[in-house]
Amino acid sequence: MMRNKKFLKVIITALSLFILLAGCGISSTSSESSDAKNKSSKVRKVKIAYDQASKPISYIDDKGNPTGYDVEMMKLVDKLLPEYEFEFVGTSSDDLLLGVEQGKYQAGVKNAFWTQERTEKFIFPKEFLGLSSAGLVLKKKNENIKSLADFASAGLTLAPIAANNAQYTIIDEYNKANPDNKVKLKAGDSFTVDVVQWVNEGRVDGGVMIEGPFQKQVIADDGPYHNLKNEVVYNEFAVIKTWPLFNKKEQAFADAFDKALKKLKEEKKPNELSKKFYGRDLFEVLDTVKR
Repeated sequence: MMRNKKFLKVIITALSLFILLAGCGISSTSSESSDAKNKSSKVRKVKIAYDQASKPISYIDDKGNPTGYDVEMMKLVDKLLPEYEFEFVGTSSDDLLLGVEQGKYQAGVKNAFWTQERTEKFIFPKEFLGLSSAGLVLKKKNENIKSLADFASAGLTLAPIAANNAQYTIIDEYNKANPDNKVKLKAGDSFTVDVVQWVNEGRVDGGVMIEGPFQKQVIADDGPYHNLKNEVVYNEFAVIKTWPLFNKKEQAFADAFDKALKKLKEEKKPNELSKKFYGRDLFEVLDTVKR
């Protein structure tokens, strides 16, 4: 009888221990699952639009991946922001502007210049993303034209620029500052025109263009206008800061971007990517940048 009681006591003790351990296991598993869920919920997916036809600034490479100076900089920002997960969406310049404004995209990159008009539609962060060389594309015979003042004084005609293109604002600002020597500025119907083709055909005497695309279109051996490398020239007239554009409701995201980009600038990452995609470190002339 005593033996049976001892045996029963052992069985009850073992069963109690099993239930306790099982309970701890369930609790631990449940806790781990909850932690994973909470961690996952803290990561916010955001859509970053980019102009997919603006090589070497932002474009789709031969393998179908987004790349270019602006895109690669944003990828580095993404790595420093574990609370965000960037999804890059290739699109047109016009769709990017409209999409970011309406909240379809949380942010967008397109070698964007700052304009007062754009501050009414987008958040500009405190840290600029990069630098861009803006210049005049001219026929070889006009290579002596080195500035907007030279262009205006010569009475040359300029390729039309869409009024919502920041390049239009750059020329308009020059005209307002130089009322006695204005560039003949005409608003175009489309965001961009084929400047190299217009100049080569003689439809205009010159056009505003960014150095990177000119290099890829004309100077590069595989450029579509490489055959014109001895017919047209590119004369830089300014180096300008470029910015990502954030939707008006994304101030917290813009603030996080600022912290990340400041760190990247300290590590000279923009300088490295500028050399890689533009063939020169534009940050070397940052002290002379006025805009």
